[in-house]
Amino acid sequence: IDSKIDFVLCRHEQAAAFMADVYGRLTGKAGVCLGTLGPGVTNLLTGIADANMDRAPTVAIIGQGSTKRLHKESHQIMDSIRMCEPISKWSQTILAAENITEIVRKAFKIAEAEKPGLTVIELPEDIAKKEVDDTPMTPTTVRRPAADHKAVTMAADLIGAAKNPIILAGNGAIRKRAANQLSRLAHNLGVGVVNTFMGKGALSMDDDHCLYTMGLGQGDYNNLAFDTADLVISCCGVPHLVKND
Repeated sequence: IDSKIDFVLCRHEQAAAFMADVYGRLTGKAGVCLGTLGPGVTNLLTGIADANMDRAPTVAIIGQGSTKRLHKESHQIMDSIRMCEPISKWSQTILAAENITEIVRKAFKIAEAEKPGLTVIELPEDIAKKEVDDTPMTPTTVRRPAADHKAVTMAADLIGAAKNPIILAGNGAIRKRAANQLSRLAHNLGVGVVNTFMGKGALSMDDDHCLYTMGLGQGDYNNLAFDTADLVISCCGVPHLVKND
């Protein structure tokens, strides 16, 4: 086939899912994995669920039986889309061949948009047999809004007034290659940095400002930093925090 796409044959669907996951998180571009219907889909699940939870842009293309037998208890027919919905940003079955290019473009757009994650395209065998125009649709460019000036000023005022602030860095510091900016912020403010599990490496563990990874146990020593902080600077993809006074 005349294509610029490199096809890598794997021994197992789970390996393909993890390979696509890692490709996405290292490049910022969606990695793609394929799985046949039925057990091929279930073999993908662990890898693609990990991709979605770890915010790695990934597109999974899964097979399905003919649309004429989806209502039957037929060989390897499963409700794969409903199975994938809880672990994906978006999942869609292609029911008309003329919609293929539009659905493919949408899958990549959603997978790579913030926060990135998994999208799933299900391709029934009868739709896959049809001939269509294979010209890809032009990718769309999304312009992200600038930060609100009032919000930035308010954040700067809070940081300036804080006596014992702490920085909590998440996955976004890794995804956006913001390690240098995070380091400068910590050093300029003289503030310690705690990272989430997916934020590991955003600040070197040898750095004097590194307070290591947030733990799960109540007795973890770095939780003391949060107990004594008067301001938590949550950045780089960390969910909102609630601090009780």
